[in-house]
Amino acid sequence: AENIRHFHEQQLHKNFVVNDKPGIVLGQKYTPIQRAGVYVPGGTAAYPSTVLMDVIPAKVAGVGQIVMTTPAGRDGKVNPSILAAAVIAGIDLIFKTGGAQAVAALAYGTESIPAVDKIVGPGNIYVATAKRKVFGKVGIDMIAGPSEILVLADGTCNPAWVAADLLSQAEHDKLASPVLVTDSRDLAKAVQAELEVQIPQLPRAAIARASVDTNGKIIVTDDMNKAIEAVNIIAPEHLEICVDDPFAVLNSVQNAGSIFLGKNVPEALGDYFAGPNHTLPTSGTARFSSPLGVDDFVKKSSFIYYTREALGEVQGRIANFAEHEGLHAHAKSVTIRFEE
Repeated sequence: AENIRHFHEQQLHKNFVVNDKPGIVLGQKYTPIQRAGVYVPGGTAAYPSTVLMDVIPAKVAGVGQIVMTTPAGRDGKVNPSILAAAVIAGIDLIFKTGGAQAVAALAYGTESIPAVDKIVGPGNIYVATAKRKVFGKVGIDMIAGPSEILVLADGTCNPAWVAADLLSQAEHDKLASPVLVTDSRDLAKAVQAELEVQIPQLPRAAIARASVDTNGKIIVTDDMNKAIEAVNIIAPEHLEICVDDPFAVLNSVQNAGSIFLGKNVPEALGDYFAGPNHTLPTSGTARFSSPLGVDDFVKKSSFIYYTREALGEVQGRIANFAEHEGLHAHAKSVTIRFEE
C-alpha cells in the first residue's frame, strides 16, 4: 500500500495561472470528484490487490467519499482479506452486492447505496457490460477485457523464466492471452517445450491450458526492430522487455499498458508490490488509453478573467467571429457592454 501511495503521489497536478498580458488572467484548476464507486470481484476469487490499486489513487486525488461494492460468499460474508485491504486503503462505505445490479446501484443510487460520480474496478462480462451501459450517467475507468501479457525476449533469456511469466497471466482466465515475441527461433522452441513442463504443475492447470491453446502465440521475427513493431501493433496490457539493456528499447515502445524492464522484473512484481497501477488497458486499447491513476479521480476546469479595458480591445474581433458563424446574440453579448 505504501509503494502504491508513493508512486501515485507523483501523479498529482498543480493548478496554473497565466497572467502575462495586462488585464487578463487565465488558468486551470484541478478538483477531485466528490464520490467514487469501486467494484471489487468476490465469490470464488478474492483480489485484495485490486482494492489497494483502485482505492489508493482516489484517496491521493482527494475524493470526498469512496463506496465499495463486493459480493458476499455463500456464507453471507465478505472475504476478510478484501475487508482488511479496504481498511488499509481507506474505504468509507462497503455494500455486500455484486454483478450488474451493483454497477446499476452505484450509477443510479438506491435507498441504501448512494449514487457515485465514477465507477472503477474490474469484473466479469456482466459487470463490464453494465459499466458500458451506465457510462454517460457516470464516468467509468475502462472496459477491461481478459488479461494479457506479451514477453519481448531475445535469445539470451532463460526459457523457463519466460514460460513462467507467460503462465502468470494464462492462469487468470481461459480467455487470457499469453504472447511471446522474439527474434530467436531457438528460444521460441525452448519456451514452447517449457510450457508443456510447467502447465501440468499448476493448480489452475486447466485454465492455463485453455488460455495457451486458444489465445497463446509465439511470434518469431527477423530482428528485434520487427519484434518491437509487433509489440506496438498488439498494444499489450502487460509488456515484459526481457533483454540485457531494456532502457535502450523503452523509447521505441509506443503502445503498452505497463512495461516491465529487464530479466528480473516478472509481471507479478507489478501486480503486488512495486507501486505502479495494475488496472490497465486491455484488448489493444493501450493505443489510446492509460493505466488507472490519480487523473481518473480529478477533473480540470479552466477559468478566464478580463477587465473591461482588456475586453474592449478585442470586442470587435470577437463580434466579427461570432457573426461569421451566424451567432449574432454571441456578438451582441460582447458589444452591448460598450454601447452608450
